[in-house]
Amino acid sequence: MKWVLLTTAPDQLVAEMWRVLLLEGDVAALLDAGDVASYLGVSANPVRILVRESQIEAARRVLGGQLGEEPEDGG
Repeated sequence: MKWVLLTTAPDQLVAEMWRVLLLEGDVAALLDAGDVASYLGVSANPVRILVRESQIEAARRVLGGQLGEEPEDGG
């Protein structure tokens, strides 16, 4: 199974909220903070949200429906 970039959240808190929305919409999602690690807890750096390639369209619908817009793709 291949994971692809859905969008990039502005920070970890937003990424976690978006991930919950995706999971509630039956879309598997992973967070990828990239090269940056926060040793103090929550990161204020952008976080990539990855979904299974086979679920990319469903993920766009779920997240877009909740946010009122389509997320920008990572491609």
